[in-house]
Amino acid sequence: MLTDAQRQAAADVLLQAERTRVPCVQPSRQWPGMDLEDAYDVQRRWAEARIAQGARIVGRKIGLTSRAMQMASKMTEPDYGVILDDALFRDGARIAAGRFIKPRLETELAFVMASDLAGAGCQMHDVMAATAYVTPALEIIDYRTEVPRAITDTIADNAAYGAIVLGGRIVRPFDVDVRWIGATLSRNGVIEESGVSAAIMGHPAAGIAWLVNKLSVLGDGLKAGDIVLCGSFTRPVDIESGDVIQADYGPLGAIGVSFA
Repeated sequence: MLTDAQRQAAADVLLQAERTRVPCVQPSRQWPGMDLEDAYDVQRRWAEARIAQGARIVGRKIGLTSRAMQMASKMTEPDYGVILDDALFRDGARIAAGRFIKPRLETELAFVMASDLAGAGCQMHDVMAATAYVTPALEIIDYRTEVPRAITDTIADNAAYGAIVLGGRIVRPFDVDVRWIGATLSRNGVIEESGVSAAIMGHPAAGIAWLVNKLSVLGDGLKAGDIVLCGSFTRPVDIESGDVIQADYGPLGAIGVSFA
């Protein structure tokens, strides 16, 4: 367990790495006593500093939703972070690759909440009932720390969140079987990855139910209008300046972005 001063110092180090685009030494190496509670508190302090700079929280992201990724990170559950409005893009955007350190991109689904959702005991049907619509999304992940990373480093680093891109069609959650939404991810005209949304914990809403239960311990929850990224169902694809990305979600449309 870290002291308040150590937690703040860790948040400051991550903020500096984000500003300079130079990865910092892993917080778990600088403060070897860091545990999961410390890591989430560092993330909170990082987010508060970004809000003080003018950013606004517009939702949450969930990571490590696949068993393979959990085993690789020596975790038994997902992790989560916040989505900020200054890293929110739309279909067709031309994004500066230089705003990231080593960006990678994943296909996901975004749930947009119609009503507040909070409290222990949340289940998938509660998530579905509280959702206004589901839409295709891309997450750009980016790490501000050196490798190798402990899970506490990733959590403190806002669960490796870089940016989000929204596009395609919006659908009401009960109008399609959200378990079987498929997508292909192409980079410069070559399909690099494909997958189906059932890979997200068996059902995309399962991760959101997990998140609501975790937030309930903190007296927090999801708010109406929140965007929630429920986890990737493809392997991350490296991206760099000059790349053109196309994610095809079939009946749900497509997202296209380029990196300058």
